[in-house]
Amino acid sequence: MIFITRRERFNAAHRLFKPEYSDEQNLEIFGKCSNPNWHGHNYTLFVTVKGYVNPETGFLVNLKDLSALIEIHILEKLDHRNINLEVDFMAGKLVSTENLAIGIWNELKEPISEMGAILHCIKIYETENNFAEYFGD
Repeated sequence: MIFITRRERFNAAHRLFKPEYSDEQNLEIFGKCSNPNWHGHNYTLFVTVKGYVNPETGFLVNLKDLSALIEIHILEKLDHRNINLEVDFMAGKLVSTENLAIGIWNELKEPISEMGAILHCIKIYETENNFAEYFGD
């Protein structure tokens, strides 16, 4: 079995908050990430797939095709968007990096399977110091 990873980048805004909390409670729990006027990140996304090399092509998947799949299912929805307000697969969820990784996983699992690979890991960097990894349930 081989693993291969595609890196993509996107920019997006979000706000960590719970609407049932006061601004003071949100600030206490989520810090400056609860700014009522939002804040943004330059995210780096790593999508790792696994499977077996096709003897005819020498590839597990064509990375150009994987990149196009990520563009359609993820980047078109996230890049230069407000994640809280504009991203369908994050509706009703607290927009943490952890929940974003899970949401991206759920969006990509089936399309990657249709390519003949298995989704292994979603790794998403929110900052150079903070990232989340999700390997499925």
